Amino acid sequence: MRLRVLALSCVGAVLAGCSGSTSATSAGGGLPFDRGAEVYATSCASCHGADLRGADKGPSHLSIVYEPNHHNDESFRSAIRNGVPQHHWPFGNMAAIEGMSDADVDAVIAYVRAEQERQGFE
Repeated sequence: MRLRVLALSCVGAVLAGCSGSTSATSAGGGLPFDRGAEVYATSCASCHGADLRGADKGPSHLSIVYEPNHHNDESFRSAIRNGVPQHHWPFGNMAAIEGMSDADVDAVIAYVRAEQERQGFE
């Protein structure tokens, strides 16, 4: 429950900070951000932190290492689909995340990128 409240708070902050296209960022048509926050909370937060700042099992998605010019969206997509060997951090290999649709993967990536833009990199 706490993760869902935190995720929804993050979504509200993302939506408040966005301007431009209303189809993806408005509260009424909140995909991909609403869905991204929800899927992130259930599939990613236990390792990468509910606030994207990492946890004892995985690194922060706000690290400069994850900026788009170093780890582009396809890198995220591949890591989710195929897993990834440890290479930047001492957390061990990341296993593939099972059961996520392509739309869910895209929504998570959009959510992470929006949060990176809103919060900045560490």
